[in-house]
Amino acid sequence: MFQANFQGSLFTAYYSGGSRPLENWSIQCKYGELKQVLDDVIKSNVLQIQSLNVNACCITCPVDPKGSLGIRMPFLTLLVKNLGQYFTFEITILDSENIRRRLRLSNYHSTTKKSTFMITMPICMDDGWNQLNLKLAEITSFSFKTTYVETVRLQVHANCRLRRIYFSNQQYKDDQLPNVYRMHRIAVLREKPKSMLKKKAGTVEKKPTANKS
Repeated sequence: MFQANFQGSLFTAYYSGGSRPLENWSIQCKYGELKQVLDDVIKSNVLQIQSLNVNACCITCPVDPKGSLGIRMPFLTLLVKNLGQYFTFEITILDSENIRRRLRLSNYHSTTKKSTFMITMPICMDDGWNQLNLKLAEITSFSFKTTYVETVRLQVHANCRLRRIYFSNQQYKDDQLPNVYRMHRIAVLREKPKSMLKKKAGTVEKKPTANKS
């Protein structure tokens, strides 16, 4: 899908502020609700995915089930809001053995489970907005003893609010990223009281990350 695109150092797979954010995504929502909402914290439109059954409502890229994203960058970042409910997402990767493997992460599993073609891992999320950082090459090596080649597919399930999904060639600090990619903008908005409006800087919250083991 994106094999022929110049991917540079950052490549966005989803951005809620775009004119057609779901242009390259398919929607499956048999039970639940999927809609654009204005988030009261970041004051911007985001995608809200909600369902009592996490597997009954999701978005998937690419649309073609036989297609591939073809993104070779080994770092994946999601800006998502914890809604205090079960949440899961899945990445399909292609490895050096030319095998598609699935990485499934959720906030309701407590242990890591591995099989030949899939690993399920728990993630720890704070209240409100989170930045989830995944080292795809490390996870592939640890889980399957193979080398990461590219990301084939992304699938984001209920329950969350989604701001951005992007790939990068390395894990960047906030001050190395363009403003629209920075998590600290969300953190400062969330915690800044009125007395800080005249101050030049606010405290940046520690970014939660996905558990890699």
